[in-house]
Amino acid sequence: MPLVEVDSLVRKFGTFTAVDGVSFHVDEGELFGFLGPNGAGKTTTINMLCTLLKPTAGRATLAGFDVARDRSRVRDHIGLIFQDTTLDERLTGRQNLRFHAMLYDLTRDQFKTRSAEMLEMVELADKADEVVKTYSGGMKRRLEIARGLLHRPRVLFLDEPTIGLDPQTRRHIWDYLHRLREKERITLFLTTHYMGEAEACDRIAIIDQGRIVALDSPAALKKRVGGDLVTLRTSDDARVETLLLERDGLATRPDPEGGLIVEIDQGDRFIPRIIGDLASLEPAVEVRSVTLGRPTLEDVFLKLTGHAIRDEAADPKADMRRRHGFHARKR
Repeated sequence: MPLVEVDSLVRKFGTFTAVDGVSFHVDEGELFGFLGPNGAGKTTTINMLCTLLKPTAGRATLAGFDVARDRSRVRDHIGLIFQDTTLDERLTGRQNLRFHAMLYDLTRDQFKTRSAEMLEMVELADKADEVVKTYSGGMKRRLEIARGLLHRPRVLFLDEPTIGLDPQTRRHIWDYLHRLREKERITLFLTTHYMGEAEACDRIAIIDQGRIVALDSPAALKKRVGGDLVTLRTSDDARVETLLLERDGLATRPDPEGGLIVEIDQGDRFIPRIIGDLASLEPAVEVRSVTLGRPTLEDVFLKLTGHAIRDEAADPKADMRRRHGFHARKR
């Protein structure tokens, strides 16, 4: 049963349309991902679902409550982890949790029990009474996860939760999240531009320029690319492109790092044949490198959008809203 339902959601900033008619649903207990570059509309969509922004048009509900009309009820059911930390670094870890508990009207006994559970789960029990400014980046992220779960939300929103963390810390954070999902039976809604994180999702919505261009499981999305992927770098890529199209009916696409990508079944048989064919041309075309691989989500994104996922400057308005802080605005 859908826990989050989104229908034709739109958000404009003046004449700029940041989110352009997106529709999707998230089932209870699902790990759902938004995959796309910075500036694609991921954070803006999250902000609308978390009641930080009012939609310009369209409708969205969470746990049956309208995100525009029932903001307080929606907030009772969600936790949110921002891209940038919103912890008070002058307080201890436990004091940060206590402040959050006060906002959600947890009793003293509820806070004592729940905070102990969460601190133990994220392995910060022995650091709970230390000032947060002494924490590492990974420790701060783990504390934010504990804080976001303190009031037992039904959906935990994670907006680029591992951005800026080193690969080892990123893996540790995901260990905690998978453990959390098993223990808490919670729905996770993730935004990311990391392919490895997207691969872990049950379903992914690929979003670009404010629109959802595809939505399915990672395996199903990769099937859309089809066959093997052969990447050729030659002394005359334009000539090879024309040859493959006119002689074999094979369309190619440019590789962002240079060369041509060919989608074809039995790529291992295609490679020696094309090398021989190019060598026999007059004048011959030199094959400088060739690689064979299976489709990835990067390949899916490239095929659907015509460009690779890229890091773009974040919307300054979104940054301002994020820094303003969700926790201080609950009412």
